Amino acid sequence: MINKQQSAVIYCRVSTEKETQSSSLERQQEELTRYAKEQGYNIKGIFLDQHSGYDVERDGLLEMLDFIKEEKIPALFVQDETRLGRGNARMAVLHLLQKTETDVFSMRDAGPVQLNEMDTMLLEILAIVEEYQRRIHNAKIRRGMRRAVEKGYRPENNLSNRGNPNGQERKEVPIEEIIKLRNKGFTFEEIAMTLRGLGFDVSKATVHRRYREHQEKVIGE
Repeated sequence: MINKQQSAVIYCRVSTEKETQSSSLERQQEELTRYAKEQGYNIKGIFLDQHSGYDVERDGLLEMLDFIKEEKIPALFVQDETRLGRGNARMAVLHLLQKTETDVFSMRDAGPVQLNEMDTMLLEILAIVEEYQRRIHNAKIRRGMRRAVEKGYRPENNLSNRGNPNGQERKEVPIEEIIKLRNKGFTFEEIAMTLRGLGFDVSKATVHRRYREHQEKVIGE
């Protein structure tokens, strides 16, 4: 038996909406529900899709991934790994489940999904690439902050309501600081990275839009 006293979700998928497939969907749900309970798992959600496995835009799949992340679900039961997806879509879903530390069990494997050597290697590569992307992103934020300070920008003197004791990202966008950094020759991407380093949850597009709105307002006056 697999680990007991844990929460799990069930995912079922068929490729079309034909009547025969609908019955297959019901059969998957019944069989997986019974199988998961036999392993001692508490089923917290069942997600269904009638959609191609090559497409990641599946309502049931997206709802399931959100639910797993929000509820920290440790286990997922499927008929077999192809129910999660086919081709690149399958690897993308497996990678996301790996990030949430969710174990995938299949009836076909009678336990954890058995991946071949190539799939395992690819997932390891994806994890390494994502980690380095995160490091590069953080390095760019630190670089932006250094450049801002070197150009005379002093956030401790300019920003009001500074500090964030709760560790939560602030949603407001300081237009005055955007203008100051823009006047110092910063690109919109550099401004966004600098502000994110200060705790503001802003994107390059948001910075550009707010700056443009300010300019239009000035011209209008």
